[in-house]
Amino acid sequence: MPASEPVNLKEKVRHLPDKPGVYLMKDRLGRIIYVGKAKSLKKRVSSYFQRGRARTVSQPKIRALIEMIADLETIEVKSEPEALLLEGKLIKQWRPRYNTDFTDDKRFLLVRVDLGEELPRFRLTRLKKEDRSRYFGPFAHSGLLRKTLNQMRRQFGILLADGTPEKLPDGTWRLYDDVRSELYGAATVVSAEAYRGRAEEACTFLEGKSREWLESLRHEMAAAAGRQEFEKAAELRDIVFALEKTLAKTRHFERTDPTRPLRDDEALESLQLALHLSAPPATMECFDISHISGTFVVASMVRFVDGRPDKDNYRRFQIKSFIGNDDYRAMEEVVGRRYRRLIGEGKLFPDLVVIDGGRGQIGAALKAFVSLDAMPPAIIGLAKKHETIIFPDERPPLNLPLNHTGLNILQRLRDEAHRFANTYNADLRSQKIRESVLDDFAGLGEKRRAALLAHFGSIEKLRAATATEIAEVAGFGGKMAEDLRAFLNDPA
Repeated sequence: MPASEPVNLKEKVRHLPDKPGVYLMKDRLGRIIYVGKAKSLKKRVSSYFQRGRARTVSQPKIRALIEMIADLETIEVKSEPEALLLEGKLIKQWRPRYNTDFTDDKRFLLVRVDLGEELPRFRLTRLKKEDRSRYFGPFAHSGLLRKTLNQMRRQFGILLADGTPEKLPDGTWRLYDDVRSELYGAATVVSAEAYRGRAEEACTFLEGKSREWLESLRHEMAAAAGRQEFEKAAELRDIVFALEKTLAKTRHFERTDPTRPLRDDEALESLQLALHLSAPPATMECFDISHISGTFVVASMVRFVDGRPDKDNYRRFQIKSFIGNDDYRAMEEVVGRRYRRLIGEGKLFPDLVVIDGGRGQIGAALKAFVSLDAMPPAIIGLAKKHETIIFPDERPPLNLPLNHTGLNILQRLRDEAHRFANTYNADLRSQKIRESVLDDFAGLGEKRRAALLAHFGSIEKLRAATATEIAEVAGFGGKMAEDLRAFLNDPA
């Protein structure tokens, strides 16, 4: 056993189920250092803690891992194929230091197109950088990829890595010498703008090839898992995840302008890196609670898509489960209501949920997902005082520079949620003030008052009603209806 093992670790292992699932190994600081899958969680995890295991393991890396384990967490699933996919998702999300299968995509070739060049070329690389280039792949079959690029050079008249274009006095470019231009069948003298049109067409073609291959790989992976060929399925899964990640981050051509502010997609990529997400959060939803000393408690949810407000999908909530001032219970209620509805409608969860608040509010949101028996998406809190990002796990709070583009997009999201909640709160208070005029009408009890508002919906509609229409409400006769109408329309 590792010397740093907590007292309850043996007990955790002893009570693990003999069922498939995923296990997360943690160090003494609570950081996830390894994610693995198991056909039987009990058998697989207990094998790490057999007496003297750390001394007998031949691989130094595994020996070091065993010695660092201080805690563990498991997630039970229904089948081994499901465990296989969940393992990959969690490794992509947490990038544990002792996992390499998913995090190293260098064995596959990528096609890189440098958007900063006046004439972007199509080059092969094994290393993806966070730059302004566009990437396609990864591709496992290098020979087939090279043939495809040569075919694209002939079809679209583009430059590959070995191209040596010559700029002519009139500002146009000669892409190839005379011999090669005859081979490629495309005009060799071209303007930079016309060339970029060619390159865009080639990128569209290449992206189509990537997506076509991705769909084929998914079918292969499912078939291998169905045959219980889990090693083969795991290998295909690695390629699928890497390809999905690359396709999610491709961008269209644009000229480089150092004075241009970063676009929203670049801000989302910087947020992905800061939060260690598996992909840029294209869809984000933010929740905020608003009340006045525990009264008029309401909540808002705003949604951003690709960094921009998606106002058609904003939602507002009145708290129904209790009366009083309890931000945590309010947050648990509205998060539960929102995602219960999405589950019922068969819709996807957002890529990132942002909670206006700290660890307590995040805990309340997570309780909602537990009650729904649903795996939550990535969740963070944003504490306004110092713009501190709070994580739901053991990671320490994060303070990004105030000019960080990822933080700025979170601030816009949070501020919009705050504005939307406060507006709703103000609307309710104004409505309550207008309704209070009924308190001054003699003989109107709580039941009749509620019946009036339920029937007409607002004081404004009630004030515009005739005495005959008011008399249709249960409990009102003709005389009382006439008196109420006169009272509501009295200028005094």
